[in-house]
Amino acid sequence: MAIKFGRPIEMRDTPRRETALSAPSLDLVVRPRRNRKAEWARRMVRENVLTTDDLIWPLFVADGHDKRTPVVSMPGVDRLSVDQAVREAERAVKLNIPCIALFPYTDPGLRDERGSEAVNPDNLVCQSVRAIKKEFPELGVLCDVALDPFTSHGHDGLIEDGKILNDATVTVLVRQALVQAEAGCDIIAPSDMMDGRVGAIREGLDAAGFLDVQIMSYAAKYASAFYGPFRDAVGSAKTLTGDKRTYQMDNANSDEALREVELDIAEGADMVMVKPGMPYLDIVRRVKDTFGMPTFVYQVSGEYAMIMAASHNNWIDGERAMMESLLAFKRAGANGILTYFAPHAAEKLKNES
Repeated sequence: MAIKFGRPIEMRDTPRRETALSAPSLDLVVRPRRNRKAEWARRMVRENVLTTDDLIWPLFVADGHDKRTPVVSMPGVDRLSVDQAVREAERAVKLNIPCIALFPYTDPGLRDERGSEAVNPDNLVCQSVRAIKKEFPELGVLCDVALDPFTSHGHDGLIEDGKILNDATVTVLVRQALVQAEAGCDIIAPSDMMDGRVGAIREGLDAAGFLDVQIMSYAAKYASAFYGPFRDAVGSAKTLTGDKRTYQMDNANSDEALREVELDIAEGADMVMVKPGMPYLDIVRRVKDTFGMPTFVYQVSGEYAMIMAASHNNWIDGERAMMESLLAFKRAGANGILTYFAPHAAEKLKNES
């Protein structure tokens, strides 16, 4: 018996045309391969599509002028002086990438235990926001809120006797968010994983009149081994003492992610994020299915570096792996992706259109 949508159908003995070397005759009614027979057919039935609207491009900014410094562990990624960050913003506009994200490499001489440079209205991030917004006011700019690029110990929060001070850190994070908003930032993205920081930042922004500044919370951020190259890029790899497992999530947990996301939504998050990406596609799916919120995912530095390294060694087709990985995030339910591949993916999408 053959099955057609659950109904039994009798097999017929009527011969049918076969090509040489074909399999024995089977009277199949349902053939999913018909929808895969040609590119035009695959396009018509495709369930998920990647576009430039899905991309957020992270950039690293550093001191200097007309300067680009390669990040060795992230081939193709540079630290940029502010003027060069503006030129990359121009590239983003031309490629129709809707938003960029800024992360600073802070001079070691400006780092201290309290991350004081984070609240300096003229720090690298704020300089970059102002310069980019002056030339490209319609380009979205996202700013990370956390202290790790600014602290001498490399942690996201203040430390006393070896312990992270949650509430004292939140107070500093609010001030950091305010100087970024004053510089012209569109999206505040707290990545620190301190309890209660989303509500405190929302209250601080609203009280200062920044009612329209969005918050994209790193709601489910895991203590991951995939962050290494990023820490090289912002200069915290050599300064980090211990690890971040007392405040970033245990990678064995899934239900906990839903509780974290629910709290951030209740505190006023406009969008939520899962980080890292590929190892946590199940979390992306659960978050989107549970809350129906705009859900983003960060394809982190380690994911990028692995694909680039394998590609450079000719172990994989790097371009195909890039596009496949990005589409996987859309399939899992993500509305958008923070990825260092953004300009390369946008170029490919542009050429295919």
